[in-house]
Amino acid sequence: MSTAPDVRAASAQAAPLSPAATRWSLLGLGMPVYLELLSGVVAGVIDTVWVSRLGEAAAGAVAVATTLENVLLGVILMAGVFKGTGDTGTPMRTAILANALILVLDPLLIHGVGPLPHLGVRGAALGMLVGRAIALCVSLTILRRKRLTDAGDAEPTDLRLWNALRRLLDVGLPASGDFVLRMGIGMTLVGIVARFGEDPPAAYGIGFKVLFFVTMAFYAGRQAASILTARTRGAGAPAESMIGRQSVVLATLVGAGAGFPLALGGRFLMGLFSDAPGVVDSGGVLFRYLFPYLPLLAGVVGLGGVFTGGGRSRALFWVTLLGAVVQIPLALALSSWSVLGLEGFWLSMIFGTGAQYAMSYALFRRHFARTERRN
Repeated sequence: MSTAPDVRAASAQAAPLSPAATRWSLLGLGMPVYLELLSGVVAGVIDTVWVSRLGEAAAGAVAVATTLENVLLGVILMAGVFKGTGDTGTPMRTAILANALILVLDPLLIHGVGPLPHLGVRGAALGMLVGRAIALCVSLTILRRKRLTDAGDAEPTDLRLWNALRRLLDVGLPASGDFVLRMGIGMTLVGIVARFGEDPPAAYGIGFKVLFFVTMAFYAGRQAASILTARTRGAGAPAESMIGRQSVVLATLVGAGAGFPLALGGRFLMGLFSDAPGVVDSGGVLFRYLFPYLPLLAGVVGLGGVFTGGGRSRALFWVTLLGAVVQIPLALALSSWSVLGLEGFWLSMIFGTGAQYAMSYALFRRHFARTERRN
């Protein structure tokens, strides 16, 4: 077996990281992950375009359904079998397969092309189900072949399974809990927005589909920071601190760079997805409020990679929980205030994410201050 990964890990632990070298390492690790995540984003945006032609109620329903799907996805994320073994190519290929199938099946089933029935929103759900099911079957087939290949390992099967399960739970449960909680918050917020009629939920769903192009870059960076932090754990606290700072720098630049044009051209962009004046107006206001929201979210997600790679992934859950405690009551209170109305809801997103940023930064500083005192 090749020892190249071990050599790279050893060199990463031994050599001090400069800011420029750290940024390039993060970009090199993060770009393939972003391309994998982007395939799902593209499929979701195109799917939203097809469904939004069926009306505002259909677009709002898809926003709710997508959020529920993400909650369930968080449970699945706990079992990252292929990435847990260092195989990132297989999940990328199966994700692209699933999303390509969805892109083909959704318009056919939504609008009933040829002998296929006209199913509307149900067609979008069926296309997603079929695409995901085929990709799952392919993944299980690959996994079965991999197990047969590894069957000659010296370690007893029951011991291998137990060790794998223990490692899976140690790493996966906190990350899965953070993701499920975050998506659960999203479902609650969709329910609050729905009190304002059909247009705001549709704008919310369309806006956050578009926003995924930006936020997926944050999460790709978080995975890159996690990998790089794990590789450099032997180099001590300065290396982890450098990775955390540069991860936040890169993510913040992406967030601010994307937030400014979105704030300026939000109405035009929303008009590409819907011709309903209420949806366009709500979306234009939403994109203006996203300008301060995105850099704050970038900092939270960027520091999360260092927490995960450094074995402190439980911090992610508590940071997200704090955001829920702040944002949900504020969303209810500010949106009920007649002066603000729906804008109060958008404002609560900034306050909730700001609280998460403050807690993430405090935990980050406290950890490295404690480490330096011990050294």
